Amino acid sequence: MKPKEILVFGASGQIGRHLIRKLTKNNYKVIAVTRNIHQKGYILKTQANPGYLEMVELKSLNYDNINHLLQNCEKVINLVGILFEKKNDEFNKIHTIFPYMLSEISRNNKIKQFVHISSLGIDDSKDSKYAVSKFEGEKKVRDNFEKAVILKPSIVYSVDDNFTTRFMTLLNRTPIVPLYYGGRTKFAPIHVSDFSNIIFNIIDQNIQNLTLECIGPEILSFKDIINQILNSINKKRLLIPFSLSLAKLSATILQMFPNPLLTKDQLKLLKYNNIPSGKFQTNIDLGFEANKKFKNEIDKYSFNWRTGGQFSKNINSTTS
Repeated sequence: MKPKEILVFGASGQIGRHLIRKLTKNNYKVIAVTRNIHQKGYILKTQANPGYLEMVELKSLNYDNINHLLQNCEKVINLVGILFEKKNDEFNKIHTIFPYMLSEISRNNKIKQFVHISSLGIDDSKDSKYAVSKFEGEKKVRDNFEKAVILKPSIVYSVDDNFTTRFMTLLNRTPIVPLYYGGRTKFAPIHVSDFSNIIFNIIDQNIQNLTLECIGPEILSFKDIINQILNSINKKRLLIPFSLSLAKLSATILQMFPNPLLTKDQLKLLKYNNIPSGKFQTNIDLGFEANKKFKNEIDKYSFNWRTGGQFSKNINSTTS
Protein backbone atom coordinates (compact mmCIF):
# COMPACT_ATOMS: atom_id res chain seq x y z
CA MET A 1 0.00 0.00 0.00
CA LYS A 2 1.34 3.41 -0.99
CA PRO A 3 2.04 5.62 2.05
CA LYS A 4 -0.16 8.69 2.47
CA GLU A 5 1.88 11.84 1.82
CA ILE A 6 2.03 14.71 4.30
CA LEU A 7 3.83 17.98 3.63
CA VAL A 8 5.49 19.40 6.76
CA PHE A 9 6.85 22.94 6.92
CA GLY A 10 9.27 23.61 9.79
CA ALA A 11 10.20 19.93 9.90
CA SER A 12 13.71 20.35 11.30
CA GLY A 13 12.61 22.03 14.54
CA GLN A 14 12.01 20.38 17.90
CA ILE A 15 8.39 19.46 17.17
CA GLY A 16 9.05 18.51 13.56
CA ARG A 17 11.72 15.92 14.35
CA HIS A 18 9.52 14.14 16.90
CA LEU A 19 6.48 14.33 14.65
CA ILE A 20 8.33 12.87 11.66
CA ARG A 21 9.30 9.82 13.71
CA LYS A 22 5.69 9.32 14.81
CA LEU A 23 4.20 9.75 11.35
CA THR A 24 6.67 7.62 9.42
CA LYS A 25 6.42 4.75 11.89
CA ASN A 26 2.70 4.70 11.14
CA ASN A 27 2.91 4.39 7.35
CA TYR A 28 2.79 8.09 6.49
CA LYS A 29 5.27 9.46 3.99
CA VAL A 30 6.56 12.86 5.04
CA ILE A 31 7.82 15.49 2.66
CA ALA A 32 9.92 17.68 4.96
CA VAL A 33 10.54 21.25 3.85
CA THR A 34 13.68 22.98 5.08
CA ARG A 35 15.54 26.12 4.08
CA ASN A 36 18.97 24.49 4.37
CA ILE A 37 19.10 20.80 3.51
CA HIS A 38 22.86 20.57 4.05
CA GLN A 39 22.62 21.96 7.57
CA LYS A 40 19.41 20.20 8.65
CA GLY A 41 19.43 17.11 6.44
CA TYR A 42 21.68 14.99 8.65
CA ILE A 43 19.23 15.48 11.53
CA LEU A 44 16.14 14.70 9.50
CA LYS A 45 17.61 11.59 7.85
CA THR A 46 17.80 9.84 11.22
CA GLN A 47 14.12 10.34 11.96
CA ALA A 48 12.54 7.89 9.52
CA ASN A 49 12.89 4.56 7.77
CA PRO A 50 14.07 4.61 4.12
CA GLY A 51 11.28 5.45 1.70
CA TYR A 52 9.13 7.29 4.22
CA LEU A 53 10.93 10.63 4.24
CA GLU A 54 11.64 13.02 1.40
CA MET A 55 13.50 16.27 2.04
CA VAL A 56 12.93 19.39 0.00
CA GLU A 57 14.99 22.56 0.22
CA LEU A 58 13.18 25.85 -0.32
CA LYS A 59 15.30 28.95 -0.01
CA SER A 60 12.27 31.10 -0.72
CA LEU A 61 8.74 30.31 0.47
CA ASN A 62 7.04 31.87 -2.54
CA TYR A 63 3.69 31.01 -4.08
CA ASP A 64 4.96 29.03 -7.09
CA ASN A 65 7.38 26.87 -5.11
CA ILE A 66 4.76 25.97 -2.52
CA ASN A 67 2.05 25.39 -5.10
CA HIS A 68 4.30 22.88 -6.89
CA LEU A 69 4.95 20.96 -3.66
CA LEU A 70 1.27 20.60 -2.85
CA GLN A 71 0.39 18.85 -6.11
CA ASN A 72 0.77 15.31 -4.73
CA CYS A 73 0.01 15.78 -1.03
CA GLU A 74 -3.11 14.94 0.95
CA LYS A 75 -2.35 16.89 4.12
CA VAL A 76 -0.30 19.92 5.17
CA ILE A 77 1.17 20.75 8.58
CA ASN A 78 2.62 24.19 9.32
CA LEU A 79 5.11 24.19 12.21
CA VAL A 80 6.97 27.33 11.12
CA GLY A 81 7.55 29.90 13.84
CA ILE A 82 10.19 32.09 15.47
CA LEU A 83 10.59 33.36 19.03
CA PHE A 84 12.36 36.64 18.21
CA GLU A 85 12.94 38.84 15.21
CA LYS A 86 16.33 39.15 13.57
CA LYS A 87 14.95 41.53 10.95
CA ASN A 88 12.17 44.10 10.94
CA ASP A 89 8.69 42.74 10.20
CA GLU A 90 9.92 39.13 10.47
CA PHE A 91 7.09 38.15 12.84
CA ASN A 92 4.51 39.40 10.36
CA LYS A 93 6.11 37.62 7.39
CA ILE A 94 6.48 34.26 9.14
CA HIS A 95 3.46 34.14 11.45
CA THR A 96 0.87 36.01 9.36
CA ILE A 97 1.74 36.31 5.68
CA PHE A 98 3.15 32.79 5.25
CA PRO A 99 0.18 30.98 6.91
CA TYR A 100 -2.15 33.12 4.80
CA MET A 101 -0.39 32.07 1.59
CA LEU A 102 -0.01 28.41 2.61
CA SER A 103 -3.65 28.01 3.63
CA GLU A 104 -4.85 29.70 0.43
CA ILE A 105 -2.73 27.42 -1.76
CA SER A 106 -3.91 24.40 0.25
CA ARG A 107 -7.54 25.35 -0.34
CA ASN A 108 -6.96 25.87 -4.07
CA ASN A 109 -5.28 22.47 -4.32
CA LYS A 110 -8.15 20.81 -2.41
CA ILE A 111 -5.87 19.57 0.36
CA LYS A 112 -7.84 17.18 2.59
CA GLN A 113 -6.52 18.45 5.92
CA PHE A 114 -4.62 21.56 7.04
CA VAL A 115 -3.03 21.74 10.51
CA HIS A 116 -1.56 25.02 11.74
CA ILE A 117 0.48 25.37 14.93
CA SER A 118 -0.08 28.64 16.78
CA SER A 119 0.47 29.51 20.46
CA LEU A 120 -1.45 29.56 23.71
CA GLY A 121 -1.96 32.84 25.56
CA ILE A 122 -1.81 35.18 22.56
CA ASP A 123 -5.46 36.22 22.38
CA ASP A 124 -5.15 39.05 24.92
CA SER A 125 -1.48 40.00 24.33
CA LYS A 126 -2.23 43.00 22.17
CA ASP A 127 1.02 44.80 23.05
CA SER A 128 3.29 41.98 21.82
CA LYS A 129 4.28 41.87 18.14
CA TYR A 130 4.82 38.11 18.43
CA ALA A 131 1.33 37.56 19.82
CA VAL A 132 -0.38 39.89 17.35
CA SER A 133 1.33 38.22 14.38
CA LYS A 134 0.35 34.74 15.64
CA PHE A 135 -3.23 35.81 16.29
CA GLU A 136 -3.55 37.38 12.84
CA GLY A 137 -2.09 34.23 11.33
CA GLU A 138 -4.80 32.15 12.98
CA LYS A 139 -7.50 34.39 11.52
CA LYS A 140 -5.97 34.26 8.02
CA VAL A 141 -5.82 30.47 8.15
CA ARG A 142 -9.42 30.18 9.30
CA ASP A 143 -10.61 32.61 6.60
CA ASN A 144 -8.83 30.71 3.83
CA PHE A 145 -9.32 27.11 4.99
CA GLU A 146 -12.58 26.87 6.89
CA LYS A 147 -11.99 23.32 8.13
CA ALA A 148 -8.41 23.96 9.31
CA VAL A 149 -7.18 22.61 12.64
CA ILE A 150 -5.40 25.24 14.75
CA LEU A 151 -3.37 23.92 17.67
CA LYS A 152 -2.35 26.31 20.46
CA PRO A 153 0.28 24.73 22.72
CA SER A 154 1.71 26.14 25.92
CA ILE A 155 5.50 25.85 26.32
CA VAL A 156 6.72 22.78 24.42
CA TYR A 157 9.84 21.38 26.06
CA SER A 158 12.40 18.57 25.70
CA VAL A 159 16.14 18.05 25.51
CA ASP A 160 15.93 19.58 22.00
CA ASP A 161 14.19 22.79 23.09
CA ASN A 162 15.33 26.39 23.38
CA PHE A 163 13.65 26.92 26.74
CA THR A 164 14.68 24.49 29.48
CA THR A 165 18.16 23.91 28.07
CA ARG A 166 18.93 27.63 27.85
CA PHE A 167 17.68 28.22 31.37
CA MET A 168 19.81 25.33 32.60
CA THR A 169 22.83 26.99 31.01
CA LEU A 170 21.96 30.37 32.54
CA LEU A 171 21.24 28.96 36.00
CA ASN A 172 24.46 26.98 35.90
CA ARG A 173 26.49 30.13 35.34
CA THR A 174 24.85 32.98 37.22
CA PRO A 175 24.37 33.34 41.01
CA ILE A 176 21.32 35.64 40.62
CA VAL A 177 18.09 34.91 38.75
CA PRO A 178 15.67 37.74 37.90
CA LEU A 179 11.97 37.09 38.42
CA TYR A 180 9.87 39.10 35.98
CA TYR A 181 6.41 40.10 37.21
CA GLY A 182 7.28 38.39 40.47
CA GLY A 183 7.52 35.01 38.72
CA ARG A 184 3.72 34.71 38.90
CA THR A 185 3.02 34.09 35.20
CA LYS A 186 1.43 30.66 34.80
CA PHE A 187 2.22 28.02 32.19
CA ALA A 188 0.97 24.54 31.30
CA PRO A 189 4.17 23.03 29.80
CA ILE A 190 3.71 20.08 27.48
CA HIS A 191 6.43 17.60 26.55
CA VAL A 192 7.20 17.45 22.83
CA SER A 193 6.38 13.74 22.60
CA ASP A 194 2.92 14.37 24.10
CA PHE A 195 2.33 17.25 21.71
CA SER A 196 3.52 15.17 18.74
CA ASN A 197 1.06 12.46 19.74
CA ILE A 198 -1.76 15.03 19.71
CA ILE A 199 -0.82 16.17 16.20
CA PHE A 200 -0.60 12.54 15.06
CA ASN A 201 -4.05 11.75 16.44
CA ILE A 202 -5.48 14.83 14.70
CA ILE A 203 -3.97 13.63 11.43
CA ASP A 204 -4.77 9.95 11.83
CA GLN A 205 -8.39 10.56 12.82
CA ASN A 206 -8.78 13.15 10.07
CA ILE A 207 -10.20 15.71 12.53
CA GLN A 208 -11.39 18.92 10.89
CA ASN A 209 -12.50 22.45 11.82
CA LEU A 210 -11.04 22.66 15.31
CA THR A 211 -9.17 25.11 17.50
CA LEU A 212 -7.50 23.19 20.31
CA GLU A 213 -5.50 24.42 23.29
CA CYS A 214 -2.74 21.91 24.05
CA ILE A 215 -1.52 21.60 27.62
CA GLY A 216 0.46 19.33 29.89
CA PRO A 217 -0.77 17.84 33.19
CA GLU A 218 0.39 20.71 35.45
CA ILE A 219 -0.06 24.45 35.90
CA LEU A 220 3.29 25.94 36.93
CA SER A 221 4.27 29.52 37.63
CA PHE A 222 7.47 30.93 36.14
CA LYS A 223 8.97 30.76 39.63
CA ASP A 224 7.92 27.11 39.95
CA ILE A 225 9.65 26.31 36.66
CA ILE A 226 12.87 28.04 37.72
CA ASN A 227 12.87 26.25 41.08
CA GLN A 228 12.27 22.86 39.45
CA ILE A 229 15.11 23.44 36.99
CA LEU A 230 17.42 24.51 39.84
CA ASN A 231 16.51 21.42 41.81
CA SER A 232 17.10 19.23 38.78
CA ILE A 233 20.62 20.58 38.14
CA ASN A 234 21.43 20.60 41.88
CA LYS A 235 22.02 24.35 42.10
CA LYS A 236 20.94 27.05 44.53
CA ARG A 237 20.49 30.56 43.24
CA LEU A 238 19.15 33.86 44.57
CA LEU A 239 15.80 34.66 42.99
CA ILE A 240 15.23 38.42 42.84
CA PRO A 241 11.97 40.06 41.67
CA PHE A 242 12.78 42.77 39.11
CA SER A 243 10.86 46.02 38.89
CA LEU A 244 9.35 46.70 35.47
CA SER A 245 11.93 49.39 34.68
CA LEU A 246 14.81 47.06 35.59
CA ALA A 247 13.17 44.23 33.65
CA LYS A 248 12.93 46.43 30.56
CA LEU A 249 16.58 47.40 30.92
CA SER A 250 17.72 43.77 31.22
CA ALA A 251 15.58 42.77 28.22
CA THR A 252 17.07 45.62 26.18
CA ILE A 253 20.57 44.31 26.93
CA LEU A 254 19.75 40.62 26.48
CA GLN A 255 18.08 41.07 23.09
CA MET A 256 21.39 42.33 21.66
CA PHE A 257 22.78 38.77 21.77
CA PRO A 258 22.44 36.49 18.69
CA ASN A 259 20.13 34.07 20.53
CA PRO A 260 18.65 36.19 23.32
CA LEU A 261 17.26 34.64 26.48
CA LEU A 262 14.77 37.51 26.69
CA THR A 263 13.63 40.34 24.43
CA LYS A 264 11.46 43.36 25.15
CA ASP A 265 8.64 41.75 23.18
CA GLN A 266 8.93 38.51 25.18
CA LEU A 267 8.85 40.56 28.38
CA LYS A 268 5.46 41.91 27.28
CA LEU A 269 4.26 38.34 26.70
CA LEU A 270 5.26 37.39 30.24
CA LYS A 271 2.50 39.63 31.59
CA TYR A 272 -0.07 37.13 30.38
CA ASN A 273 -0.73 33.61 31.63
CA ASN A 274 -0.03 30.75 29.24
CA ILE A 275 -2.84 28.46 30.36
CA PRO A 276 -6.24 27.40 28.96
CA SER A 277 -8.45 30.39 28.19
CA GLY A 278 -11.75 28.55 28.44
CA LYS A 279 -12.66 29.75 24.92
CA PHE A 280 -11.72 26.48 23.24
CA GLN A 281 -11.49 22.78 23.96
CA THR A 282 -8.23 21.32 25.26
CA ASN A 283 -6.54 18.08 24.34
CA ILE A 284 -7.84 16.64 27.62
CA ASP A 285 -11.42 17.28 26.49
CA LEU A 286 -10.80 15.16 23.39
CA GLY A 287 -9.16 12.36 25.35
CA PHE A 288 -5.67 13.16 24.07
CA GLU A 289 -3.83 12.81 27.35
CA ALA A 290 -0.51 14.53 28.03
CA ASN A 291 0.81 12.86 31.16
CA LYS A 292 4.50 13.68 31.20
CA LYS A 293 5.33 15.88 34.20
CA PHE A 294 7.85 18.69 33.88
CA LYS A 295 10.22 17.69 36.71
CA ASN A 296 10.28 14.01 35.76
CA GLU A 297 11.16 14.78 32.14
CA ILE A 298 13.85 17.43 32.68
CA ASP A 299 15.55 15.10 35.18
CA LYS A 300 16.27 12.78 32.24
CA TYR A 301 18.61 15.26 30.58
CA SER A 302 19.54 17.87 33.21
CA PHE A 303 22.63 15.89 34.26
CA ASN A 304 24.42 17.65 31.40
CA TRP A 305 24.27 20.85 33.49
CA ARG A 306 25.10 19.33 36.87
CA THR A 307 28.56 19.36 38.41
CA GLY A 308 30.18 16.18 37.15
CA GLY A 309 28.00 15.98 34.04
CA GLN A 310 26.90 12.47 33.12
CA PHE A 311 28.90 11.01 36.01
CA SER A 312 26.63 12.88 38.45
CA LYS A 313 23.93 10.30 37.68
CA ASN A 314 26.04 7.55 39.21
CA ILE A 315 27.03 9.71 42.17
CA ASN A 316 23.43 10.58 42.96
CA SER A 317 22.26 6.97 42.68
CA THR A 318 24.95 5.70 45.05
CA THR A 319 24.36 8.39 47.66
CA SER A 320 20.56 8.16 47.66
